[in-house]
This record gives sequence, structure tokens and C-alpha cells, in this order.
Amino acid sequence: MDAEICRDVLLDADHKGLDTHGINRLKPVYYDRVLAGKQKPVTELELIREGPTTAVFDANNGMGMVAAHKSMEVAVSKAKEYGMGMVVVRNSTHYGIAGYYAEMASKRGVLGITGTNARPSVAPTFGVEPMLGTNPLTFSFPTDEAFPFTLDCATSIIQRGKVEVAARNRKQLPQGVVIDAYGESLINPGQTLDALLSGNAALLPLGGAGEETGGYKGYGYATVVEILSSALQQGFFLRSINGVNLGHFFIAIDVEAFIELDEFKHTAGSILGELRSARRAPGEPRIYTAGEKEYLTSLERREKGVPVTPGVQIELIAMRDEQNLKYRFSFE
Repeated sequence: MDAEICRDVLLDADHKGLDTHGINRLKPVYYDRVLAGKQKPVTELELIREGPTTAVFDANNGMGMVAAHKSMEVAVSKAKEYGMGMVVVRNSTHYGIAGYYAEMASKRGVLGITGTNARPSVAPTFGVEPMLGTNPLTFSFPTDEAFPFTLDCATSIIQRGKVEVAARNRKQLPQGVVIDAYGESLINPGQTLDALLSGNAALLPLGGAGEETGGYKGYGYATVVEILSSALQQGFFLRSINGVNLGHFFIAIDVEAFIELDEFKHTAGSILGELRSARRAPGEPRIYTAGEKEYLTSLERREKGVPVTPGVQIELIAMRDEQNLKYRFSFE
């Protein structure tokens, strides 16, 4: 069951085109950390404290996807009984795409909200030192469309995973998304990854450097996630995080505690439809709403398959051979 949860989270990311959080991360994150003894393959989720609408868990550095899945299940169950539920987790690990857990709620007619802190990689406004994680703040709401409204994004301009993908594909980074210790842009992804590990580079928060383009907003939202991911459960935060000992939070709100579910879905769908019908900028074929591109990509990839880059192919083969597994991949 636990392995199936981990598989489903990674596949969900790849099906939606979120390649930075799919099998791209299997080896450099989960596999390597388990082999190094930093992360436990068996998740022992320990209940620390519980109330009618709340719970605190310690994941004991097991699989973050398993801890997150079970925590959102508890939050949704409490919401269905009492109208709202919130669960927080300490001592966890990377849990994959946040939207997976928020959509667990929206699929059951519940508003889903989740966030997690992460190892330091983002500089505070006017700073150059990586202090905050990419700290996603994620929402999913049910609608009367074929897909929910799901906003799943980091509070930084790009996340570390996109730097890793750029390095694999030997593509430069855009200007103004990563800075070095002197505040200058870094565009070489390999150099950036090394500098991030040594603390000599930092990703910029949403809005970029300084205040003129609103960088303080991304910085502020990242801090909200950091506090909710650590203070309620007395977990690790900022510099004390090194890939493990992460904190998460999960909030579930039952729509039917306020209004009939079909009415909510209709209003939400109407809002999204009107947004997509707005006048378009010259040359732009259409307007999208959050979660739509991922839905369309999932339809295409379920029919045609998920592309696997040469770099990931090499990693998959290496893991198979290290574990003496007796099968061949179709791309060999």
C-alpha cells in the first residue's frame, strides 16, 4: 500500500506534465536518501496529539508521500464530520506534488489546502542567503468542469527541480531567477546546483529581487508556509532543514457545511469559464485557469505515454542493476 501511494504521486506528476516532481526525482531524492540512511523506506506515522478537528503526526523521516496521504485522509474525514479539519506533520520528507493531496480533498467535495517547508534555497527580500524552502501554498476546489481548480506552485519563481531538469537537458536558466552571493544572476544550472548546496546561491521569491516587482509578496507567502509547517508541530525550520525533518500542513473544509455542493461547483465553474472568456492579448490563442493545462496534458499522456529523458533512462537502468532486478525497459 505504501509503495502504491509513492508510485501514484510520482505518476500523477508525470501525467500532468510536472516533470520536475515525477520520476525525475526518483533517484536523486528518494532512492539515494533511502540508501544513505537519511530517509526510512517504511513510514511509521506516530500520532502525537488529536482533537475533534485537528491532529499532529510525527512521520519519523519515513516516506513523505505516505505521511501526506494519510494526513489528508484524516483531515478530510474530520471535515466531513465537523465541517473542517487540519492536520500537521513533523519530521517528514519530500512529499512530491502538493496538488495530489489537495485534490484528494476536492475529489470528495471538500476544499483542500496544503503546504510544506523544504531545505533552504530561497533568499528573503534584500538578502542573498538561501533561508526558506520553495514552500508551495496549494489549493484545490471542486467544480462542475471535468477538472478541479488546482493551484499548485512554489512561492519562488522556479524551484530546485527545474534547475535539475535544466542541468540534465543542458539548458541555461533565465536571467533573474537565481542569484549568487553578490546578488548577480546565475544562468548555468550545474553551477547553480553546486552553489545552492554550498549556500552561495539562492532562488528568488515570486516577484523577484527587491520590492519594485513585488518580491516581498512571494517572500511573505513563503514565510506563511514555513510557520504553518513548523510552529504548530514544533518541527524543524529554515537552516535546520537538510532534505529531511520537513513539516507539512493539510486543511480540509467541507463545502456542504456552507452550501450544497452542486451549487458551489456551478459557481466555481462559472467563475473559471468567465475568466477564460476574457479578451485575449494579441497573438495569444486562449486563456487558461489553474489546473487546466495539467488536465489537458494528462489526457494526452495517458494516450501517448510519458516522455522519459535520456538522463532519467540512465538513472532507471542504474537503479535496476544495483538492485539486481531482472527486466528490461522498453527504451533500452
